[in-house]
Amino acid sequence: MLVKTFGSAVYGVEAITITVEVNVSAGQHYTIVGLPDNAVRESLQRTESAIKSNGFHMPRTKLVVNLAPADIKKTGSAFDLPIAMGILGASEQLDNPDSLKDYVIMGELSLDGIVKPIKGALPIAIQARKEGFKGLILPKANAREAAIVNNLAVYGVEHISELIGFFADEKSLSPVTVNTRDEFFSSQYEFDVDFNDVKGQENIKRALEIAAAGGHNVILIGPPGAGKTMLAKRLPTILPPLSLHEALETTKIHSVAGKLPENSALISKRPFRAPHHTISDVALVGGGGTPQPGEISLAHHGVLFLDELPEFKRTVLEVMRQPIEERKVTISRARMSLEFPASFMLVASMNPCGCVDNFRDFLKGRGHSRTQSQRYLYQ
Repeated sequence: MLVKTFGSAVYGVEAITITVEVNVSAGQHYTIVGLPDNAVRESLQRTESAIKSNGFHMPRTKLVVNLAPADIKKTGSAFDLPIAMGILGASEQLDNPDSLKDYVIMGELSLDGIVKPIKGALPIAIQARKEGFKGLILPKANAREAAIVNNLAVYGVEHISELIGFFADEKSLSPVTVNTRDEFFSSQYEFDVDFNDVKGQENIKRALEIAAAGGHNVILIGPPGAGKTMLAKRLPTILPPLSLHEALETTKIHSVAGKLPENSALISKRPFRAPHHTISDVALVGGGGTPQPGEISLAHHGVLFLDELPEFKRTVLEVMRQPIEERKVTISRARMSLEFPASFMLVASMNPCGCVDNFRDFLKGRGHSRTQSQRYLYQ
């Protein structure tokens, strides 16, 4: 018997609907096709254990799982849940397997059937609404994140038994509702630090206020302990508040990267990212085998702080040229080209160089006059 369920794959900050086709027929062996990576191939072992742990059986015949479109690489463990439901439907253990096609289903399964969180719930929800699905079923930990998309029923489940009961009409699931505007405005002005905490430093405070008003990049130069990092951390508190559109765009990026706080629905404050100076090119601008957003994209609509600027590798600083100009970064691979937004305010800090003072002291120690020392310095 052939049964189709639907999942979703995230590429960049957008999602693509994946049709999960499960066919149980005479023969032997279990097979997954459709360019799965190792995490997807291993899903059959997790799925089998979860199905058996909940009183159902795994078919002892030929089982073929196809992830279509077959020319797009599928990655991650979030396809466990749609594959499991497809197997139960194809092996006639569900009374109404045709109802599976009305929902997008995503989630990672543990061996006992607990549904674990996934990445990219927000872009998946946006794509599901765009394609007119009746609802979206995903882990309960991601439900509030996806529920900010209106006109789409979002159901959060903690265990596969809840989903089986839902499709067998034995249990009812309540859609998760989130008031987007209340969520947006409730914590928009809550900060752990405040620019008002800084006493004195009037000149630099005035400079940062002008930079915040105009969205200008800033470099802070001063001796250790002067307050450069303290001021930079408080800069987001005086930036203009995010608009709702900017908040959704920022939340989507953090959702794809798996950086969204647990049970959070919306990022309502401007992000502040401060990578260490040992960061690599790929970690800063994004990339990898399966391209993920880097620090400059995680700082989208916020502040990217580079502490101890001279300590960063030259190649790391060079790759920031184009993103700073174009406000986006393009990651190109053999099979795909992805674009991540990267509109951020760059703030850097460094200590003043002591080379000239040291050289002047060296010349003075050699008995050179001030005039001779100046001549050497200019040369």
